Amino acid sequence: MNTDVDLLASYWTISAGLPHTDKEYSPFDFKDRVEAAARAGFRGFGIWHADLDHVLQKRSLKEMKQILDDNGIKHVELEFLTDWFLDGERKKNSDIQRQKLLAASEALRAHHVKVGDFFKEKTPMPRLIEAFAELCSEGAKYGARIGFELMPFAMIDTLKETLEMVEGAGAKNGGICFDLWHIVKLKIPYEEVARVPQKYVVSIELNDGTFEAPWSLHEDTINHRRLCGEGEFDVKGFINCMLKAGYDGPWGIEVLSEELRTKPLEELTTRSFNTTMAQFRG
Repeated sequence: MNTDVDLLASYWTISAGLPHTDKEYSPFDFKDRVEAAARAGFRGFGIWHADLDHVLQKRSLKEMKQILDDNGIKHVELEFLTDWFLDGERKKNSDIQRQKLLAASEALRAHHVKVGDFFKEKTPMPRLIEAFAELCSEGAKYGARIGFELMPFAMIDTLKETLEMVEGAGAKNGGICFDLWHIVKLKIPYEEVARVPQKYVVSIELNDGTFEAPWSLHEDTINHRRLCGEGEFDVKGFINCMLKAGYDGPWGIEVLSEELRTKPLEELTTRSFNTTMAQFRG
């Protein structure tokens, strides 16, 4: 299996931020995180919108870009935009967030901006197609690639619907972000993901976990993911499937884990890199 790959330290894996709280920003300094990720071997780095706001209180986008460049970071992932397909006050707030993310994407030369939904906001497909096309059109002005993350919590939660939205929008800079966790939880066969035209595959994220859990899917998702090779998922099988399909972009490692949030930064970066790289060998 190909081991010449670029791994991206997804935000939640090494940040120790608390998802879905007012403390989603990382307690670790931005520069320290980037340096630790680079020392571990990562060539990509993820930034969450709340953390971006937090970092920008002390540093400029230009300073952030310099830190990333100084540490050989080639791929930057920005997330997460919600409510972009709604109307009213939530859409107004979403538009403000969108401008922040797109401006950061341009300044940091991000690989992609991740968007989606956490609230199962049922919305007619024509509206979704229109909204995604509009979002991609706006993103193109900043040189941004827009990736919709397919997940069980979104307004659409099937591969068929997701492709319908993305294909309907017809945007060259629009596509799908595939997170192995959500693929497994949605019981989507790897082969179906591999059949998606590569022009629509914006990014891939890896992780591990159990097929069944005693707690809710939400609890499982934000607190009990595992590093690659430490759970029941066929991580190597998924990687092999996507490599054969022609994927050649960076591979994120996204593990939201209550246990890992208590670990030192150096341990987070080193363990997440080494356990993920092991999946590309043999």
